[in-house]
Amino acid sequence: MTEDHAVEHMTSFEALMWELERSPMLSTAFTNLTILDRVPDRAALRTRMLRATRRVPRLRQRAEPSSGPLSTPAWIEDPEFDLDHHLRWVNLGGSATREDLNEFVSTFSVQPFDWGRPLWDFVLIEGLADGRAAMAQRMHHTITDGEGGIKLSVEFLDLRRDAGEQPVETDADDESDGTTVDPTTAENSPEESRGWTEWTAAVGDSMKKTTDQITNAWSGFAESLRNPSSTADSLRYTATQIPTTRRMSDLWSERSLGRWFGSIHLELDQVITAAHALGGSVNDFFVAGAAGGAGAYHRNHDSPVDELRLSMPVSTREHSEMSGTAGGNSFTPTTALVATAEMDPAERFASIHDALGEVKVVSTGGSIDSAVGVMNLLPSAAIAAAGERIAGAVDFVCSNVRAAPFDLYIGGALIEANYPLGPLAGTAFNLTTMSYRGQLFIGLVVDTAAVAEPEELLAEIDREYQALFAAAD
Repeated sequence: MTEDHAVEHMTSFEALMWELERSPMLSTAFTNLTILDRVPDRAALRTRMLRATRRVPRLRQRAEPSSGPLSTPAWIEDPEFDLDHHLRWVNLGGSATREDLNEFVSTFSVQPFDWGRPLWDFVLIEGLADGRAAMAQRMHHTITDGEGGIKLSVEFLDLRRDAGEQPVETDADDESDGTTVDPTTAENSPEESRGWTEWTAAVGDSMKKTTDQITNAWSGFAESLRNPSSTADSLRYTATQIPTTRRMSDLWSERSLGRWFGSIHLELDQVITAAHALGGSVNDFFVAGAAGGAGAYHRNHDSPVDELRLSMPVSTREHSEMSGTAGGNSFTPTTALVATAEMDPAERFASIHDALGEVKVVSTGGSIDSAVGVMNLLPSAAIAAAGERIAGAVDFVCSNVRAAPFDLYIGGALIEANYPLGPLAGTAFNLTTMSYRGQLFIGLVVDTAAVAEPEELLAEIDREYQALFAAAD
């Protein structure tokens, strides 16, 4: 029998997410759509992914329910692990359009996980009309942290199309001296190695940002459940960041499990230039477009609204740490009321800049761990109700993450674009942008019960970005 100290248990954060998954509306699984210039080599990709599962143990582990109220679920190796359950191929027939691909991915993104298996799925999609291929990667955030994101990305991505296959480690290899092939040194030039090393650090930050966005939101709520001995700062933070009122939009009042996905992309240099000209940051520009588009949509449907409540993470990592590996709690969730009334684009940008700048991030230190532990003792129904109450006060979510600034390959296929599908967690839409190869790839995920005309919302957001560019000239 395995000794207790050898069993890895979920953290309090992971256990809380585990419980919240009982309410499908609060699912925090996230997906990424990768566009490839051609169909990757199937054998090479499978070999790399099998190697990844040996290098990142969590990819072979499933969650075992807790044995008592004071214990969290345990991560145990799945004795029946089958890579072919997690890495699959589908063919859309050879004439599938981008709209067909988006529909497939939006449906895939909300499919429930098999909780008896490791909580991740990759699907390679062939049969697109233009001869390209795509990959949809879906993970439950409890299996992903900064270190896991770095290791996983290093294992199945290449810097060159002709990188070649790397041998799969066998069980015997696992018991050897641990020598493995590292893409930062193997057959790469010094420039490539440095670029890869810098990027893997950024990947860790990005993966941590994506997963911590929702994890920390619930931990922040748990702070509000603590006894009156909580510090004044913690209470003020909770009162500021965890709204107790209803959402601002009367138009986007319904919720469902229906999803729609669409995307746009912008030139990163153009965005940087415009943002600086307007007196702010890329993130200000990104959020201003989302807010302006949301406001225009409301006016189009005779339901004007001056402000909407946004949820998004704010980095607490020092600038000097950005080149290091991800670790700890580097992001804190925030909420802010953003201007959606009809106004000059430059005026909106300034308003958004001020609103985001005024968001206070108050450290609650280790008290969050104990608070989440207390929340985990509540009945599952009470935890779900608490989560739904939080979601009921937020209109939409924005998130800004980073990928590599240079070309990457999967199984010999060039990654042309990366579109993130962020979790809605009970809100009307999630707009997430990922920078890659000098572009901002923006993914819009919509609850179709809330936003009846998602194509219109995406068009209005894009129109607002163009207006911001014009205002910056």
